[in-house]
Amino acid sequence: MNAVDPALTGTVKLLSGNHACALGAIAAGCRFFAGYPITPSSEIAERLAQLLPETGGVFVQMEDEIASMAAVIGASMGGIKAMTATSGPGFSLKQENLGYAAGAEIPCVVVDVMRGGPSTGMPTRPSQADLMQARWGSHGDYPIIALAPASVGEIYSETIRAFDLAEQFRSPVVLIYDQVIAQLSETVAVDGAGSAGRAERKWASGPRSAYKPYAGDENGIPAMARPGAGYRTHTTGLTHGEDGFPTQNPEAVTRNLSRLFSKLEKRRDAIDAFETIACEDAEVIVAAVGISARAAARAIELCRAEGLRLGLFRPITLWPFPERQLREAAARARAVLVPEMNTGQLRLVVERVLGGMRVEGLHLFSGEAITPGEIAARAAELARGK
Repeated sequence: MNAVDPALTGTVKLLSGNHACALGAIAAGCRFFAGYPITPSSEIAERLAQLLPETGGVFVQMEDEIASMAAVIGASMGGIKAMTATSGPGFSLKQENLGYAAGAEIPCVVVDVMRGGPSTGMPTRPSQADLMQARWGSHGDYPIIALAPASVGEIYSETIRAFDLAEQFRSPVVLIYDQVIAQLSETVAVDGAGSAGRAERKWASGPRSAYKPYAGDENGIPAMARPGAGYRTHTTGLTHGEDGFPTQNPEAVTRNLSRLFSKLEKRRDAIDAFETIACEDAEVIVAAVGISARAAARAIELCRAEGLRLGLFRPITLWPFPERQLREAAARARAVLVPEMNTGQLRLVVERVLGGMRVEGLHLFSGEAITPGEIAARAAELARGK
């Protein structure tokens, strides 16, 4: 999982996860960052404070997390690829503006490096307790994409993909990973191609008088008005019609929110990403993300060496959750084990998707990562019918 992909070209570097995130953002074309220092994500801001001015971008340390999210939204509306990074407490403060970005369809990337909680919790210890917050943290119904890399190299590539998806779908994208991956160092092949060929948002074209800022195309994605191009637009957090102006007309609200809610589902082929290991004959599937998935991969090796058939299902796209792919991976299994550093957030999703199958959680919230041995021991019991 941490091997350098030989297909990648560019310079091979020894990087921490947070450093890889910063380099991935630059490679994706990010030219604006607004943030507030918070452990264990601060290295992202530190790196971008140096890298952005060197690439013609702007770095701003804001007065707080709420203002940071607002600045990112403003920069994106100005036509710039923009990003912020934080950890659990700051992620909570960003939620109102994150919901605004989803409702107003403003592309941006938000990185959440998970640490122990609740409240201030354990700033220097890992956790995986923000999984549900990444999906449901703001109020009301709204679509969002969340990606969960599990290696330093994957942080680099998924940061790039986060920007591509944000631009393609006019949506905020959350990149979520735990403190262990953030501050782990691994070799990564850094693509030397820069931002060339990366996805760009769809800009308005055609007669200016006919432009409607929230009229979606065949995939439900509206074209944005490029600043200075003469297309008039109105942006609001209130429910709005195709013209962007507030409305509470039930028919218009239903029509436009239905488009908003469904736009990700129309192109799941471009969003879904996952990894499976040895699921073809597995009697027990281990479903995990982040450092817990790394431990699970080793646990599967240990159990396979003893003749026990285990497999791994790892969602890389966490939201929307790859439900069909999980059902296919677990089709021949009799039980699923979900190791996670929380009280069972991913387990609840797996139980819902696999309704009726035996699903058991292995939960740890002490500030320590779950070990391969702990996963292997319980998985072996499940494989033996215990």
